[in-house]
Amino acid sequence: MRPFRVGIPQEALDDLRARLGSARWPAEVPDTGWSRGVPQSYLRELAAYWRDGYDWRATEARINAFPQFMTVIDGADIHVLHVRSPEPDAVPLLLTHGWPGSFIEFLDVIGPLTDPRAHGGDPADAFHVVVPSLPGFGFSGPLTEHGWTLPRVAGMWAELMASLGYDRYLPQGGDLGASVAILLGATDPEHVLGTHVNFLFTAPSGDPAELADLDAADLARLQRLGAFADDGSGYMKLLATRPQSLGYGLTDSPIGQLAWNVEKFYEWSDAEKSPEEAIDRDTLLAQVSLYWLTGTAGTAGHLYADNAAFMPITSAPPPPLPSVPGPLGVTVYPADLAQPIRRLAERRNPRIVRWTEAERGGHFAAMEQPELFVAELRAFRRTLEAR
Repeated sequence: MRPFRVGIPQEALDDLRARLGSARWPAEVPDTGWSRGVPQSYLRELAAYWRDGYDWRATEARINAFPQFMTVIDGADIHVLHVRSPEPDAVPLLLTHGWPGSFIEFLDVIGPLTDPRAHGGDPADAFHVVVPSLPGFGFSGPLTEHGWTLPRVAGMWAELMASLGYDRYLPQGGDLGASVAILLGATDPEHVLGTHVNFLFTAPSGDPAELADLDAADLARLQRLGAFADDGSGYMKLLATRPQSLGYGLTDSPIGQLAWNVEKFYEWSDAEKSPEEAIDRDTLLAQVSLYWLTGTAGTAGHLYADNAAFMPITSAPPPPLPSVPGPLGVTVYPADLAQPIRRLAERRNPRIVRWTEAERGGHFAAMEQPELFVAELRAFRRTLEAR
């Protein structure tokens, strides 16, 4: 473990500002809203703020307020936030992000999770928090080789937790991080106390009998999943099949990077007119800036290509993730891109001990609803202790 602090050279920030000022803009068909991508009027205004209003140095200071490290695992440099709780009985908690997010998703929840006493909570709910960046993302990249499958990442995270001295821990994740958390629960059960996710695919197996007892609400969730496959999964197919070609444009054009990421922050969050209804503007730009300033839009995309076999990008359904032998907790946020069906989930994972249908929030739970996110993890821990 090598101590690490973020320090982007000023030349990189000056270059970003110059590129934003000289951007070329395409023609736009009017009156399409968000139906064909990010509206140009919104993107122009957001890009102008990125150039003249957003302060990366403030983001940098916010990140550097937490202990950070770089370590080598399985040949890759991995960036890690490791924040120990002052409470002696704190439980180790491993948080894994997805795409187009990053470790920045969790900055607002680290304080309440590690030091509940200082945030009006019960010190008995404290966690030691570990937040690694996925290989190829942010300061864990760029990478120079391929083969970073999610099972491999899960093995890396198990090694990470052992190297930090944590014999028992809770993995948690959303998006790609949810898959990593489930794989940890399945492959490192002797060290995993319980697994928690806020994203879970429950695609039917194809057996008609499996759908016979589903009610109208469950069938609506199946229809939502089908709509995502038809209309919302184009990004996944591109990342899983042509990440190199896509990476050239994203690495050379900050406007392209901004549109590519912000579209998903809008579509997958609990927002109606703009993503800023769900996620603070500076936080949005912090996420996009991280990808831009580290030059990792391309290598982050390669993680999809390395895991194409696990992606629903063909007519054949991908193989299901392994069952979790230990306790599993699931929080479902109503604006997420897909909601799981509990009956189907329990057939795969019969040890679901907590299932919560949140009243609000979307795919980026820790950013959109940090208080709900923290409350759910505390409640899951109490459920495990009660058992």
